[in-house]
Amino acid sequence: MPRRANAARGLGDRIFRYQLTATGVTVLAIMAAVGLFLLLRAGQALRTRGIWAFLTTAEWQPDVHNFGIAAVLTGTLLIAVVAVTISVPLAVGTALFISDVAPRPLRRTLVTMVDLMAAVPSVVYGLWGLFFLQQHVIGLSRWLSDWFGWIPFLKVDGAQPGEPLASQSVYTASTFVAGIVVALMVAPIQCSVMREVFAQAPAGEREGAYALGATRWGMIRAVVLPYGKGGIIGGTMLGLGRALGETIAVYLIISPVFAIQPHILQTGSNSVSSLIALHYGDASPFGMSALMAAGLALFLLTLAVNFTASSIVARSRSGAQSEA
Repeated sequence: MPRRANAARGLGDRIFRYQLTATGVTVLAIMAAVGLFLLLRAGQALRTRGIWAFLTTAEWQPDVHNFGIAAVLTGTLLIAVVAVTISVPLAVGTALFISDVAPRPLRRTLVTMVDLMAAVPSVVYGLWGLFFLQQHVIGLSRWLSDWFGWIPFLKVDGAQPGEPLASQSVYTASTFVAGIVVALMVAPIQCSVMREVFAQAPAGEREGAYALGATRWGMIRAVVLPYGKGGIIGGTMLGLGRALGETIAVYLIISPVFAIQPHILQTGSNSVSSLIALHYGDASPFGMSALMAAGLALFLLTLAVNFTASSIVARSRSGAQSEA
C-alpha cells in the first residue's frame, strides 16, 4: 500500500498559510458585511413594497410607496450588454496583437498605454462621451435606425428615415452612447486579463503548430485561443461586472427615464447606480431604504455574474501545461 508523503511544514510555511487563510476569510467577511448592511437598510422598503412588486414596478416614487427597479435594472443590463458586445472584440484583438503580433520592443509601450487607459477616472470618460463622442455617434445611430429599425431593439420612436432635416435629438443620451463609453472603460481591464493568459500559451504547442505549417493566424486559432478561453471568459465577466456598476460616466450621459426602454438607440435610459447617485442627496429616510434595496439588487446581480465566471473559468483549459 503506497504511503502518503507528508512534507514537514516549517514555521515560515505555517505563518504564510495562516496569513493566506486570514486574508481569504477577511475578504469573505467584508463581502458578507456589505450584503448584510444593504439587507438591513433595505428591509423597511422591501417589507412595505414586497419583493415581487419591487422587481416588477418601473416607477420610482418611494414617498408614495410606488417604486421598483424594473426600469433601472433593464437599463443597467442593456448598457452592460452593449458595452461588453463592443469591448470584447476590441480587448481580444488588442491582447492578441500585444502577445503574438507586435514587435517585442513595442510591447512594453503598448502594455503601458493600455494600463494607463484603465487608470483614467470615469468622470473623464463621461465628460468625453457627453461633449465629444455623442455628437459624432448620432450619424451611426441614425444609420442603424434607418436600415435596421425593423429589429425591435434598434427601433427609434419619432425617427424620420430618409429625412435629412429631421431632428437628431431622439438619438442623444441613449443606451447606445452610454454603452460605447462604458465599453472603452472596461476594455483595458479585459485586455490586461486576456493578455496575461495568451502570453502563457505553451511555447511547445506554438512551435508545433508552426512546424506543421500553420500560419500565425492558424497558430493563434489552434493554440492561443483555445488555451486562453478561460482568460477570455474571465476578462469578459470582469468587464461585465464593472459595466453593471458604472455610475458617473453613465449618469453624465443618459437622460433618466423611469420606464422600460428596450430601444438602445433612442433617448432615455437609466441604471441602478445612476438612480442611487441621482436621488441619494434628497432622499427621505424611507426613500433611502428604497435606494439601499436597489443597491442590494445590484450587489446580488454582480455576485451572480462573478460566481458564474469563476465556475466557467475553473472548467476551462487555461493554465494547462504543454505536452510537447
